[in-house]
Amino acid sequence: MNVLNHYFTTPYNTAPFSKIHNKDFLPAFKKAIKKAKTEIDAIIDNSETPNFKNTIEALDFSGEQLDRISSIFFNLNSAETNDEIQKIAQKVSPLLSEFSNDITLNEDLFKRVKAVYNIKESLNLTKEQRTLLDKKYKSFSRNGANLPEDKKQKLREIDKELSQLKLKFGENILAETNKYEMLINNESDLPGLPEGEKEAAKQLAEAKDKQGWLFTLDYPSYIPFMTYADNRKLRKKLSVAFGSKGFKDDELDNQDIVLKIVTLRYKRARLLRYKTHAHFVLEDRMAKTPEKVSDFLNELLEKAKLAAEREFEELQNFAKDLDKIDKLKKWDSAYYSEKLKQKLFSLDDELLKPYFKLENVINGVFTVANKLYDLHFEEINSIDKYHEDVLTYKVTNKKGELVSIFYADFFPRHGKRNGAWMTSFKPQHIKNSVNERPHISIVCNFTKPTKSKPSLLTFNEVTTLFHEFGHALHGMLANTTYPSLSGTSVFWDFVELPSQVLENWCYEREALELFAKHYKTGEIIPMELVNKIKASSNFHEGMQTLRQISFGLLDMSWHAGESPETIKSVKQHEKDVFKETQLYPDVANNCMSTAFSHIFQGGYSSGYYSYKWAEVLDADAFEYFKSKDIFNKGIANKFKETVLSKGGTEDPMILYKRFRGQEPKPEALLKRAGLIK
Repeated sequence: MNVLNHYFTTPYNTAPFSKIHNKDFLPAFKKAIKKAKTEIDAIIDNSETPNFKNTIEALDFSGEQLDRISSIFFNLNSAETNDEIQKIAQKVSPLLSEFSNDITLNEDLFKRVKAVYNIKESLNLTKEQRTLLDKKYKSFSRNGANLPEDKKQKLREIDKELSQLKLKFGENILAETNKYEMLINNESDLPGLPEGEKEAAKQLAEAKDKQGWLFTLDYPSYIPFMTYADNRKLRKKLSVAFGSKGFKDDELDNQDIVLKIVTLRYKRARLLRYKTHAHFVLEDRMAKTPEKVSDFLNELLEKAKLAAEREFEELQNFAKDLDKIDKLKKWDSAYYSEKLKQKLFSLDDELLKPYFKLENVINGVFTVANKLYDLHFEEINSIDKYHEDVLTYKVTNKKGELVSIFYADFFPRHGKRNGAWMTSFKPQHIKNSVNERPHISIVCNFTKPTKSKPSLLTFNEVTTLFHEFGHALHGMLANTTYPSLSGTSVFWDFVELPSQVLENWCYEREALELFAKHYKTGEIIPMELVNKIKASSNFHEGMQTLRQISFGLLDMSWHAGESPETIKSVKQHEKDVFKETQLYPDVANNCMSTAFSHIFQGGYSSGYYSYKWAEVLDADAFEYFKSKDIFNKGIANKFKETVLSKGGTEDPMILYKRFRGQEPKPEALLKRAGLIK
């Protein structure tokens, strides 16, 4: 029996990972697609006059089993993949793309949707129902429903090819990351590296039956080496390896894939009568147009550039005085920044890490969620896991009712892509008067425990955990009727608000004292260190802002310009874009675009600006908390009721103004960043 095609008789209807075999996926997908098509046919063949319930609502609840299988499969493909899963993904993605087009290009189905849409003013719809109707109609009109048959066929071909190219892009980056190893045989090559990092590198080498110290391109290995290793030649070696992913003219090269993806996206947009891919994407975002995004990024650039250049000059002079470095290179960035930070604030990650034992930080973020939203987290072991490292929790409210199931997966491994993200295995929705609660997951890549030390996080990793947990809260506290509007199903330039706003608690004494305790002594983090964390929070903010702006501008250059078919060199295009924001000299054999997974594998194409956009929202929102108290129940409840629980049921600016009482003001961000007084 293929368990994927049946209702899961597991605790809380969780995914039965131990009973799922790779060979089950393809037949399960095919069967679920067939079932979903039958559900669509039933909507079309309904003899009743089209109305909201028999057409729009029925459409949103169709394909439930297919969505469940997809979420399980693609989450595994990101967090626990292997060659077999990747081969299945290449077969499955075109099937799903074809099925998606079968819906949006189905004339008979669109006729029914359009019939309901045309009489929407006479229907007594709730705000959520009105949003769903608009979203469903747009999903057809924006994806080719009004095209003639020959153009519909062309759209199908483009979508099929795009789905395979995006997968291939990600597979190449994962393979590059897994392939590279830097083995150090002499400890004399490792001065500056903290003992804990050396121990982790030795343990990694032993795990692969090697002698010495092993370093990889996984963040917990790469970042500490680049930050602390005194050996400049080895820093360069590792940095160049990291920066050349997908850019080596070999079987894992992504240059042609990048050019094909942007060209196909452009052709798709033109087919749908949009000027560019960015115009298509941004119509459904808070920003609305590429021009507004461009204005936003350039306004920030104007504010940040002088500060960034000032900071860079200070860093350059510091490196020259310290080590007679004439010209700073990219592999010097983290190293000298950390040294300068230590000098200015007497603060470094090695000083802070003992206070950030992973288990304590997890308990800390749970306590913050409890104080704000009355959530209770209980670790349970009755739930199947896809890997032994995964932790599983039952989340309840103060009445003891189930809010969510929560999965947390914290350590790097061979089949897991780099970075950190939040996802779900089952969305929240209300069906047949039952509020189906969500199954939410966060995936990170933190330093593993060693033989002598638990997992101790850098402060950056602490903020990463809070960030992803903010996304998780958005998913957990969802309380909408329809699955396609639930949780994080919001505009992409709004989705980062819940995640980024929660990072603010990491800088506040009242929050830090809840969990920042020395792993050996249990001593609460001293006020002196808390003050230093606060004081250093703006350190190199100009350079950080410039970096984020450069990524946003690169994204827009690929997707908002004239025909990308005229671009012949990925590297040259990138160099031209980075001229305005470049501080460090270019590295000839490095390329950002060929490993820019956010926009070429994930969903951030024409949307990378969202991180800075949401920072304006989060700074403004947190200023509201600070005006009263960071654990103010009234404001927290308002945020929960107007933002976290509402998902995509209304326009995000309406939701935000309902929470804040006004539109967000960028001054709060610029003030927090130290870019204005």
